[in-house]
Amino acid sequence: MKKFFRRFILLIIVGSLSACSSSTGVSQSGIQDKGKIVIATESEFAPFEFKTLIDGKDTLVGADIELGNAIADALGVDADFSVMSFNNVLASVTSGKADIAIAGISVTDERKKAYDFSDAYYEAENIVIIKKSDEATYTTLESLAGKAIGAQKGSIQENIAKDQLPDSSLVSLTSNGEMINELKNNQLQAVVLEKAIAEGYVSQNDDLMIADMTLESSDTDAYAVAFAKGTDQDLIDTVNDVIKKAKDSGDFDAWLEKAATYTQSSSSSDE
Repeated sequence: MKKFFRRFILLIIVGSLSACSSSTGVSQSGIQDKGKIVIATESEFAPFEFKTLIDGKDTLVGADIELGNAIADALGVDADFSVMSFNNVLASVTSGKADIAIAGISVTDERKKAYDFSDAYYEAENIVIIKKSDEATYTTLESLAGKAIGAQKGSIQENIAKDQLPDSSLVSLTSNGEMINELKNNQLQAVVLEKAIAEGYVSQNDDLMIADMTLESSDTDAYAVAFAKGTDQDLIDTVNDVIKKAKDSGDFDAWLEKAATYTQSSSSSDE
């Protein structure tokens, strides 16, 4: 009886360890079996992902959305976009609520410890937005000392603001739209954004402009698709193939240009 009991306990332990070792990441075959890929994203990051009215319907569009659809097509499955605030996007792949994340996610050494990443699909450039009426006042990064500076919570821009504007007062907000509204209402004096996103907001707001000041670039200024640690390499390879084709063919640039023709919906939300 004692020998049987010991064997029984051993089988439970081995089974538990096997279950733990196979629970990390997701597999390409698993996605294909369920017939869809769940993609975590946000909805206020034009021209990468945002909502616009198409035929009277609030529709999620943007270059990242096109990329997600191309990945789904390559896998032969449907794309199921799960929209949330940016600071929850990465956590959703860790928890298994999403298979991958595409949301203008910059690759950092710290993030590499917790997530797997695809090859880069876009090289980012960060800038500062101010009101046109403040053009003569805010001419250098130093001129923003003591001023309220907005950045998206959980983003690379938040870290850039901390590092390169240390004498400013950082205000971290969930929504880019909220930041722009607070800038226009004088609650913020400047906002740090990725250039393509900033250009979209400036084009739709005549009272805003891109400031004539330079933020230092870094090795993290590149966007990639994020996966849970331990994701099946076949899936990562498939995503990398899609990215390479989109870049080499000029499709990704075309997706960005197409996104620029849309107007961001006033009802867009990160939630």
